[in-house]
Amino acid sequence: MSLSLIFDIATSLLLARWKQTLVAAIGVTFGVTAFIALLGFMSGLNELLDGLILNRIPHVRLYQEIKPSTHQPVQLYNLYRENYNFIRSLKSGYNRNDIYNSQALLRAVKQDSSILGAAPRVTAQSFFSAGAINITGVVNGIDVESEVNLFHFGDYVIGTDPIELKNTKNGIVLGKILADQLLVEIGDIVYLTTADGRRFPLKVVGFFQSGLADIDKVQSYASLATVQKLMGKSGSYVTDIALKLKNIDQAPVIATQYSKLFSIDAEDIQTANAQFETGSSIRSIISYSVGITLLIVAGFGIYNILNMMIYEQMDTIAILKAIGFSGKDIERIFLIIALAIGVAGGIAGLCVGFLLSFAIDQVPFTTRALPTITTYPVNYSLVFYIIGFAFSMITTYLAGWFPSKKASRTDPVSIIRGK
Repeated sequence: MSLSLIFDIATSLLLARWKQTLVAAIGVTFGVTAFIALLGFMSGLNELLDGLILNRIPHVRLYQEIKPSTHQPVQLYNLYRENYNFIRSLKSGYNRNDIYNSQALLRAVKQDSSILGAAPRVTAQSFFSAGAINITGVVNGIDVESEVNLFHFGDYVIGTDPIELKNTKNGIVLGKILADQLLVEIGDIVYLTTADGRRFPLKVVGFFQSGLADIDKVQSYASLATVQKLMGKSGSYVTDIALKLKNIDQAPVIATQYSKLFSIDAEDIQTANAQFETGSSIRSIISYSVGITLLIVAGFGIYNILNMMIYEQMDTIAILKAIGFSGKDIERIFLIIALAIGVAGGIAGLCVGFLLSFAIDQVPFTTRALPTITTYPVNYSLVFYIIGFAFSMITTYLAGWFPSKKASRTDPVSIIRGK
């Protein structure tokens, strides 16, 4: 039979049982809506949790680790070289705290096509004066623009634009808990004493809030030049270089290459945060599993509805076969019905899912970990919508295929004789 006639018959059967058709379409709509809203919300939360750790951690960290001496002076003396030396008081040998020839190293890594960017850092132990008490802290000297662009430094700074740290001479951003302990506000002066006894006044230009108390009570940030001056070092003094890669999966390989190439210590993000990466993967698997389960449940509902529709339409099927419709034609009719339900329910599910995701995105949500976040995070990735619609078509096709096979094998004579 002609395809147009088959479409007309399928449309008539759909409209004849429009309540059943509507219930089936609503089932698909609910499944796709739940899939999109759940995946968008869970993925948004995963990105938020990942960002709390990964945003501030370099993909590869280059640094110079202090190592103990591998040989004692007595071992260098030829007279005792063959003797057994029981001296075991190994002390740290002469090592540089800073990275040797850091400026040349920075230029080299920035020319690497796999490197998105590099940020030099200097770390200095310090004490903050709170009346007669000194509070232990750490001052991190950073290249402000690099940190903002590569490691989302601005997302954790409150009370000011982070670029003010670069523009303000002798400025400092204090950890929020540390600032509360010192009873200071933006614009106040704090006095900092370095480990070697140098004392400097610094102007508070903002607060750093990571949401982790152990960090916010000790960490503070100043420009690279300010910390170098506090330590009495030159402008080439750098203790760490933080690298951001274009492909994070290459971090272990690049860390190994740079460690050998520059004779420097290198740590990749996978090694430093293996347990965190595992947790993120498990959360994603759970989200997809729940969403796909909802679509499968909706598919079973459609299967039951189509099964009942075929049972109620046995007379119609017998008449169609009696006037010349083949089993393939009957199969196509009910597959068209199933796919029509899938298309209508899938499109409606995409729209309602987007609206529900948008509604979730407007719900107020505040966290001390990310002060710039004001509502629940939602991921509007197009991939979720494509998967949701494709899966709605697959489930409805399978849900219609089995009943349509049953209808195509129906014997019209036995039906008419029974009537």
